[in-house]
Amino acid sequence: MIRKIYRYLYKTIIGKLNPQKYARKIGVNILGDIHIYGTVSYSTEPWLITIGHGCHITDGVKFETHDGGTLLFRKSIPDLEITKPIKVGDNCYIGNNVIILPGVTIGNRCIIGAGAIVSRDVPDNSVAVGVPARVIKTVDEYLDKVKRESLHLGHLHSQKKDQALMEYYGYTGNSKGIYF
Repeated sequence: MIRKIYRYLYKTIIGKLNPQKYARKIGVNILGDIHIYGTVSYSTEPWLITIGHGCHITDGVKFETHDGGTLLFRKSIPDLEITKPIKVGDNCYIGNNVIILPGVTIGNRCIIGAGAIVSRDVPDNSVAVGVPARVIKTVDEYLDKVKRESLHLGHLHSQKKDQALMEYYGYTGNSKGIYF
């Protein structure tokens, strides 16, 4: 019981304060510097997950290394098990609430859109979205689009960015209360 409480506290505190350290501690293979924003779930076999250098992983992402549906058949086939590794290449962005299923490899320099369910491999330099995720364009095509649509405020931080956005959109409210 004490061990369970310790694990919960460790996950809650270290997982939020230093999510990269937490991921390494539980066995996720991190091949370089990555950025984790929010809470990420690493399934029951985190050592089967490999994440490349320069990746950005956002809140609600779930790595599922096993197929739980096999539990329905364990009575008749006790040794039935589907567990496969997950690999994420270098310089990838994985949007909010993405689910990555067993055996998937996401190539280098990929963008996975929010809410996608990745059930098959995603090739290098691809943008994949949807349920199930499918490639809709190259990363270069995405870059061309966002350069055309950019507000050019990405260099600003927190309140300065909010102020610039309010001016741009003519919003007269304020962002007090979200910054401490």
